[in-house]
Amino acid sequence: MNRAASRAGPARPANPSTELAGPTSISAPTTVEPAASTPVAGHASPSVAAAGRDRHVTVGIAAAMAAKGIGLAAPLVVTPACFAYLGDQRYGLWMAVTALTGMAWFADLGLGNGLLTRLSHHVTDVRAQAREISSAFATLGAVAVVLVVVLVLVVPTVPWAGLFGVTDARVAADASTMVLLCFGAFAVNIPFSLIQRIQYARGQVVQSNVWQSAGALVAMGGVLGAIAAGWSPLVVIGCAVLAVPLTNLLNTVAYFWFQEPALRPGPALVDRATAVGLLRLGLQFFALTTMSSIALNMDSPLVAYLLGPSMAAHYAVVGKLFGVLSIFVGLVGMTIWPVNGTALAQGDVAWVRRNTRRMVFLYGAVVAAVGGVLVGFGARLVELWVGGIDRASVPIPLLAGLAGWSFLVAVTSPLIMVQNSVGLLRPQFVGWASFLVLAAGLKVWGLRQFGLVGLPVAACLAYVLTMWPAVLVGYRRALAGAPSSRSRRGQERADVPLPQ
Repeated sequence: MNRAASRAGPARPANPSTELAGPTSISAPTTVEPAASTPVAGHASPSVAAAGRDRHVTVGIAAAMAAKGIGLAAPLVVTPACFAYLGDQRYGLWMAVTALTGMAWFADLGLGNGLLTRLSHHVTDVRAQAREISSAFATLGAVAVVLVVVLVLVVPTVPWAGLFGVTDARVAADASTMVLLCFGAFAVNIPFSLIQRIQYARGQVVQSNVWQSAGALVAMGGVLGAIAAGWSPLVVIGCAVLAVPLTNLLNTVAYFWFQEPALRPGPALVDRATAVGLLRLGLQFFALTTMSSIALNMDSPLVAYLLGPSMAAHYAVVGKLFGVLSIFVGLVGMTIWPVNGTALAQGDVAWVRRNTRRMVFLYGAVVAAVGGVLVGFGARLVELWVGGIDRASVPIPLLAGLAGWSFLVAVTSPLIMVQNSVGLLRPQFVGWASFLVLAAGLKVWGLRQFGLVGLPVAACLAYVLTMWPAVLVGYRRALAGAPSSRSRRGQERADVPLPQ
């Protein structure tokens, strides 16, 4: 799903109003420019504005799904080849380490989210945008350097093979190098991934998704080529994990040197006050991203620790089938996020309510339908897809549990998007923190008592008891805090400069 997303959670705010829950708040500019991705005129009539938002949502969803669909073939092709070439223990260790990197997505200190929000407030000020971008790259570049140094010093001292129950001597010998490779690629990608936030903030959603799809295809080609050439398993894994940062680097160079040279980051544009402002706003998202990332990526490490890397490999393969549903939820969510923010800033609560109900129905219908197909044919699909996996290790209750989990997360996602669009994070933080504590205990108990089947059942129970109430409370607060349409139009009239 947060990164909390890909999951139903990690915050990628594109909110024109940055009001936070509780006494802490960040005052927004008196006049808030609509997000670049939202083609709604500042003084359009409510009906015209609503129609424009509807068109934007429809076209955005269709375009983003088409672009993302290009990359869906990559993991479907690569997974069986990697599983067969690497073996279950090496592949299981790789998936467990990958899950650990997923828990560390908060290492950007929330600056990516902060940049996405702040750029939407400088739509017409190119110089201000360039300062924001340069300051973000400088800050996260320093973070990446520090992380790489720490990794080089710490990773060799940790007994990774024993930690994940690796019994194969050859896999154990490469464990530290594999961890360093995976976490190193993650650290390098922290500043490079800013380009995705920048393109989303400027309404270039399709372009961003095309580049991300290209990264998946590059990884597929590199992995398959390395396997065909008979190269070492570490080279195969390197081709997989380094493709994304390489693609983001190429995207960054092409964007700032050829497409938008006026926004090109440079040392002279780094501004201390801007960097502090970015960090202050980014840290508002830090706790939420921490909670959601850890909560949504604990499964593979838990399975590897309690049941061994072989079972973790089997679970990871089954989970990838349901990962298609997470991709759908994430694509739609990123499309409606900035549109919700603009609508609430303009006081059009009725449209947000209507659109949220429509999105809940869309999410629920699609996820339920696809989830039902995966429950009925998932074991056969895994057998045809990967091979070498006993169908008895993919029981119907496990598939049904994963389908139920996907459905619960999907139908709450539109309500979370409304909260993210206005920066309302406290209810989500309470929900994710409660879910993390409750789910961790329930999952350990479920794995020990029922094996893999206990994992999604424990997750569903914990989510209903913790996240659902928090999401409903936050959604109502977000709508209640929006200005009325009349007061918003009055403010807009007051903000219109008099003729000179």
